[in-house]
Amino acid sequence: MTRRPPSLLVEVLSAPSRVRLLDLPGWERLLRQANSANVGAILVFLLEEHDLLDDVPPQPREHLEAARIVALRHRRLTGYEVERIRSDLAHLGLPLILLKGAAYAMAGLPSGRGRLFSDIDILVPKDSLDDVESALMVHGWASTHHDAYDQRYYRTWMHELPPMVHLRRGNAIDVHHAILPETAPVRPDPALLRAAARPISGDLGALDVCTLSPHDMFLHSAVHLFFGGEFDQGLRDLFDMHRLATHFGAEPGFWDGLVTRAIALELTRPMFYALRYATRTFGTPVPASVMAAAAAFAPTRPVLALMDALFVRALVPPHPDCAARLDGAAHFALYVRGNWLRMPLVLLTRHLFHKAFVSPRAAEAA
Repeated sequence: MTRRPPSLLVEVLSAPSRVRLLDLPGWERLLRQANSANVGAILVFLLEEHDLLDDVPPQPREHLEAARIVALRHRRLTGYEVERIRSDLAHLGLPLILLKGAAYAMAGLPSGRGRLFSDIDILVPKDSLDDVESALMVHGWASTHHDAYDQRYYRTWMHELPPMVHLRRGNAIDVHHAILPETAPVRPDPALLRAAARPISGDLGALDVCTLSPHDMFLHSAVHLFFGGEFDQGLRDLFDMHRLATHFGAEPGFWDGLVTRAIALELTRPMFYALRYATRTFGTPVPASVMAAAAAFAPTRPVLALMDALFVRALVPPHPDCAARLDGAAHFALYVRGNWLRMPLVLLTRHLFHKAFVSPRAAEAA
């Protein structure tokens, strides 16, 4: 695998006690890298978990405490918004299945502590999409994409409705019926995901709010990153997987069943990449037997060497301190790859042409 010296941020996320060695310029560099990767608030909770906050000098401690305030407010607002969405959809009789950041936060997982996200993602059956959309619209939610092409793009080919925003509160929601587009060559069965969903324990358990199962949560995080094309927050998403694997890995059966579940959902390749890069970046404690089983789903050696070269440049903080030659080319190549994995060539060509040439002209005319 192509090697690259770890950034200061990666060193601290992997071994938080590293902060004891930092001088003030080091703290400034760490905080700048953390903010660029959208893990500034995650950092304060990580240091708190390891009883390291008292070792932080006053100046950076102020920045960390400010990030904590933002994160706690974000968590409260998320709880309020989830309850409003649950109430808006209650009459449909569907469990509210949260995805990604909202799921981590509401379930009280380590990966949700300090994690900031821009929207709330939910999973519903495809045959309930019209009812869910209508119920949300009645309660003040509206689509943000009014272009006819965008509406068709989402409703015909994608795995979600066009994003919606609440007209009064300004918060966003993504309503998914699957975790990959209709046009992707790999199609995890959404019914399997819904059937294995777990109620959130605690006060919200009685409100029929759920998350994906531990296996599915980890695999969804993997497919979101490694089938996607945008890596500005790739390091944060990889750290999510590290935290999920470390947390759920302590549960009986998690490691024994991960590969089997990935096979059932047709997600063996993103699982392999998630385990490979999490262990090599953060030292995630994955059993050797699981790594060996996952390696059976690796690409050919030439392809893997190429992916190593690309991901080692993409899974870093998007900060000038961490920049290196060819990083931009790697991000572009992964962007093209992400779209290629989600659409056949003819549709991809048409889509990119429309977004590059037709949509800008339509916007100017409007």
